[in-house]
Amino acid sequence: MQELAGFLRSRRERLAPVRDGRRRTPGRRREEVAEAAGMSVDYYSRLEQARGPHPSVPVLNGLARALELDDDERAHLFRLAGEAVPEEPATNGVRPGVRLLLDRLRDDLAVVISDLGDVLAATPRAEVVFGDVVGRNLLRDFFLGDQSWVPEEDREAIARGHVADLRATLARRPTARPLVDELMASPMFARLWAGHDVAVRRMARKRLRHPEVGLLEFDCEVLSAPEHDQRLVIHVAPEGSVTAARLALLVSADEAAGRMPEPWTLVPVSPSSE
Repeated sequence: MQELAGFLRSRRERLAPVRDGRRRTPGRRREEVAEAAGMSVDYYSRLEQARGPHPSVPVLNGLARALELDDDERAHLFRLAGEAVPEEPATNGVRPGVRLLLDRLRDDLAVVISDLGDVLAATPRAEVVFGDVVGRNLLRDFFLGDQSWVPEEDREAIARGHVADLRATLARRPTARPLVDELMASPMFARLWAGHDVAVRRMARKRLRHPEVGLLEFDCEVLSAPEHDQRLVIHVAPEGSVTAARLALLVSADEAAGRMPEPWTLVPVSPSSE
């Protein structure tokens, strides 16, 4: 409790002082913090003196609000109190840093995907190759939809990767459970989920069958946001490869037909709440 007490004092003292008409206090008064947190002054004072009872989750939430803690400080407060850090809600839209990276990759095949498989944004060239993917969920598409775009010999490995990654997500974010329950309708998903494999998706080789140009092969780089809730996936076709030539044909055909999206900017959406 000593660490918790010291942390509370330090956060209170760093808050903007309050003028009371007689003197300017160094930071907030205990009474002011206690009132904002919805607790008695005596209770809060005992917490700062390491004499208080173990604070409950509602008390910790009140303290975090009253002390104006940011996300990292709030998490630290909960850990000091021996409580699990409450799950933060998923981010709506693309994070600014990820958005900047994607904008600079506008001439490449890149997409932003949430940790639940929602496609949040795509570069125009990615939409030319992959179709209208923004707003779709890749896990639902794969396990509950049409798998014909994936070569048959690759489907098992891709399914294992999806399942292992989703299990890692579930450990961080319990609200992923409804998606897991929904995907149980797929016999393949249910079989692999029972294996309890867990792995975060990173670099991978991907192959897909395009309806117009045939088989495409990519080296995929996966860059995760620090919060691990969004990933920027870049699809690279080696220079001089058959895939690179086929991509050039696709882009040329779309430009000639006037189908290339303009302007070449991001297409952000909010992640699925289903």
